[in-house]
Amino acid sequence: MNDAVRPGTGWPGDPATAQTPVAGTAADVRSLASNAVTLDEVAARVSVCRACPRLVAWREQVAHERRRAFADQTYWGRPVPSFGDPDPRILVLGLAPAAHGANRTGRMFTGDRSGDWLYAALYRAGLANQPSSVAADDGLTLRGVRISAPVHCAPPANKPTPTERDACHPWLERELRLLWPRVRVVVVLGAFGWSTLWPSLASAGVPVPSRRPPFAHGAEVEVDGRTVLGCYHVSQQNTFTGRLTEPMLDAVLDRAAAVAGLSG
Repeated sequence: MNDAVRPGTGWPGDPATAQTPVAGTAADVRSLASNAVTLDEVAARVSVCRACPRLVAWREQVAHERRRAFADQTYWGRPVPSFGDPDPRILVLGLAPAAHGANRTGRMFTGDRSGDWLYAALYRAGLANQPSSVAADDGLTLRGVRISAPVHCAPPANKPTPTERDACHPWLERELRLLWPRVRVVVVLGAFGWSTLWPSLASAGVPVPSRRPPFAHGAEVEVDGRTVLGCYHVSQQNTFTGRLTEPMLDAVLDRAAAVAGLSG
């Protein structure tokens, strides 16, 4: 079963072509990530990766069965590449695509309640041109911000395994190497992204604290002249229960914008 959108068929924002090399194993990921020269090349190779059999099967099953509300839509059904400014001062790191959100639309945090919260907050902070994100061709652009994730495929129950996290790791490492000279702030949404960031930075050649800083909402850590900010994830579990409120999210993003020189 493979109902995923094929590369080169005109999906809005699809970075891949029929000639983009495909990673079929974790070793392939390491090889293809290490020799990707540009962010566009990383995005293209991420978007066709098939290294994790469980994730491939799940994302394509979701794309085939679809949720009733989206039964008439074609799902992306592939790994979701990073999205945003190609020369960012702020990097936002999430967890993984949502099954009926980014796995459907093909763009990070697009088409679900988590994205509704994140993009509305980025808009209030002056970092997005519009407060909503519903489709890959809706005109959304980000100012000085790029959004990535430790895992690029939608996982069952929103829980990737350690093996899947590690297989996806080289994509993030390569992106960090390419982005680090310009980035001033990393905003990490949730404990999973926080625990993944530190070894990824170390692998990318960035000096990190000998002891991993504990995750907390509002945590602020200086690393190699940059600032890492912790924020509760914009999941429904957090936003519906009030663990994360709009003022709390706004405070983190306003701080990121100020540190990055993007306020006002």
